[in-house]
Amino acid sequence: MDDNQAGSPTDPDPGFSAVGPPGAAAGVPDERWHAPASFGESGRGSRLLGGGWQPPGSFSRSRRGAGLLGGGRSGPVISTVSTLVVLGALVAIFLLAPGARAVEHAFFSPQHMWQAFIGDPRQGYYSVGAAIWLNIKMFIVAEILILLLALLIALVRQSAHPALFPIRILATGYVDLFRGVPLILVIFAIGLGVPALGLPVASSQSNAVYGVTALVLSYSAYVSEVYRAGLNSVHQSQVAAARYVILPQAVRNIVPPLLNDFISLQKDTALVGVLGTIEANKAAEIYSEQVFNFSSFTVAAILFLILTIPLARFTDHLIERDRRRRLAGATP
Repeated sequence: MDDNQAGSPTDPDPGFSAVGPPGAAAGVPDERWHAPASFGESGRGSRLLGGGWQPPGSFSRSRRGAGLLGGGRSGPVISTVSTLVVLGALVAIFLLAPGARAVEHAFFSPQHMWQAFIGDPRQGYYSVGAAIWLNIKMFIVAEILILLLALLIALVRQSAHPALFPIRILATGYVDLFRGVPLILVIFAIGLGVPALGLPVASSQSNAVYGVTALVLSYSAYVSEVYRAGLNSVHQSQVAAARYVILPQAVRNIVPPLLNDFISLQKDTALVGVLGTIEANKAAEIYSEQVFNFSSFTVAAILFLILTIPLARFTDHLIERDRRRRLAGATP
């Protein structure tokens, strides 16, 4: 082959040869070259697989690109300094405000925070630290019931059987109703309406039971739509190949959204206190009314943060792991 024909259209890759270096055909020896052991180790293979040599001026290898993407050795230092600057600015704004001392005493008094945490029934207020356990119990019970009821609603709405058409209509109306009505109104309707009915068993339950019922009714409408999104995300080829694996795949896809909903559920258990249930928020409210100090609400907020932040970080971990898994599956 002549040199002027090296780049002809009939040669798919003039720079790639399976038996020698690019210049071997022209009689130019290259002692540095050796035959690649596999396609993945060859020059062309490494380029296709994302490795190999890159031009010196490429964005990913340039210092400017690393600086724009936050990489380099100075990245952690810059992050630390910027974080300290932002936090310092916020603290300075608070401390320099005219009413900083009054707010500090009203919301961040160490003495009142400790008294609210341990409680003193003889003084007329309850322990916020003990009341948070009721929030945890309501959260666990409501979460289990929501998962079951929402899955049933989602399966009914996804069914195409003609005999289930009336049930599908009811399920759709249920979702529209409880997604449209604010949760606080649902709690009032269940907590005040059901006892007034005078039913033998249903009308004699505790306020905590009515609160959990309202949470289940409201959140099941939202979670059922999350289930439906997961079911619809399964590829049709997999649906046709094996119907019995649809649900596990759908659940795997919706774990992060479900956890986000349950983070909100943990916080919304505080709304049950409007019925008179002594949970953490209600105990903090009673303390503030007794001593005219709001530090008890700070204690309740800290306890809820202790509960929700680990779950939020676990959700972020699952989202990142799912992203890496999808990227690994998409790599040729």
